[in-house]
Amino acid sequence: MVVSVQTALPDFDPLFAALADHTRRDIVRRAISAEEGVLELAGHYPMSFAAVQKHVAVLERAGLITKRRVGRRRVVRTNLEALLVARRLLDQYEELWRARIDRMNELIAETAGAIDTGAKKESQR
Repeated sequence: MVVSVQTALPDFDPLFAALADHTRRDIVRRAISAEEGVLELAGHYPMSFAAVQKHVAVLERAGLITKRRVGRRRVVRTNLEALLVARRLLDQYEELWRARIDRMNELIAETAGAIDTGAKKESQR
């Protein structure tokens, strides 16, 4: 009897869906270097305050930012650990594809060498 144990992978879809939007990526970038309130963030974009609030909510649900109350302000801060999770996953994909490309290059070189050897034998006849 073979018992298969599967560990559930984290759901990366909300994280990357949140980062797919330019405005949300910019909010994450701004919230790394400085804590700004949602109202101050809204001043950076040509959209309504409500639209910026929606972007912030998407980022918060994805775990990319946190909000905390400072007086009357809702201050936004980037969750660096969530960004590191995304980076590690992308690094794994890069490593996988680089290995595949290296293997393809090896196969091409082997094939080219075999063709060259075959052509030399033909010319020697």
